[in-house]
Amino acid sequence: MAPSEAISERAQSGFAKSAAYDQHRPAYTSTVVEVLLKNLGVSGKNGAVIVDLAAGTGKFTGALAARDEKFEIIAVEPHGDMRRVLDDKKLPNVTVKAGKADSIPLDDGSVDAVICAQSFHWFANVAALHEIHRILQAHGGLGMCWNVDDYNAARDHKAKTDWEAKMHELTWTFGDEQPRYRHMKWRDVFEKQVKSTPMKLLTAGDDQLFSLPLAEDEEKFEVRLSKEKLWERYNTLSHIAVLDGEKREQTYNTFMDILSGTDVEIDENGNVVAHGRTHIVWAMKIPAEGRAGLAADGEPDL
Repeated sequence: MAPSEAISERAQSGFAKSAAYDQHRPAYTSTVVEVLLKNLGVSGKNGAVIVDLAAGTGKFTGALAARDEKFEIIAVEPHGDMRRVLDDKKLPNVTVKAGKADSIPLDDGSVDAVICAQSFHWFANVAALHEIHRILQAHGGLGMCWNVDDYNAARDHKAKTDWEAKMHELTWTFGDEQPRYRHMKWRDVFEKQVKSTPMKLLTAGDDQLFSLPLAEDEEKFEVRLSKEKLWERYNTLSHIAVLDGEKREQTYNTFMDILSGTDVEIDENGNVVAHGRTHIVWAMKIPAEGRAGLAADGEPDL
């Protein structure tokens, strides 16, 4: 498939502070990694070929590289600064490649699993789904996961505490049209695989690429950070990272005002106790033989 143009300007600028992203974004627990690998059929499969797509600075890549299976890991990342941070880690059994979700530099049917950690919402379009389908072996699967702090969750999410609900409201005050996990529109590309019959039943289309319904799991987490460290974590959100001047100062002051509330739990070390969950999603490839392929529909690649 022909590659698209460069990644969006907002993504390019929003993730420019790649070292800070790597330092302050959370890692993935061993249980989250195991849930994904087990359900994708590669847990315990020595030497399985796994693509970490839009690998960023390698938060999930490192978890894969630490496994006993000695996977052959291919980390594909379009953002040059993030790729350099990942390259500098020199992770074992990891090959880092420049590439995008709609132009992955790998052969047809060459990988056992594709994992998108904290990234699928950026390229949740038909072209990317076709490209992921193309490189997967017949038994392969697509896994996705997001670490979701309460303040960055979907609009209807009920936060654990009142102050985190206020932080959640703050996040949603930004008139941001960029694709975000919390918008939940990344699900739409999978729903397009089904069609409505005259009897109003949803059935699999001839062009279905991945199994439905999507399989899902979650793991709740709790973090304890100083107020400044929590701000630095919040600042890794790309739409916050690009703020400057008066808007940035205003956002910082509002953030700190919320953290000064009497309902904020502070532990014995003076750290704020914050909450979230890791959302885990997976689907298995449906082989394309005998099925009509779905043409890319012109959705913008992000």
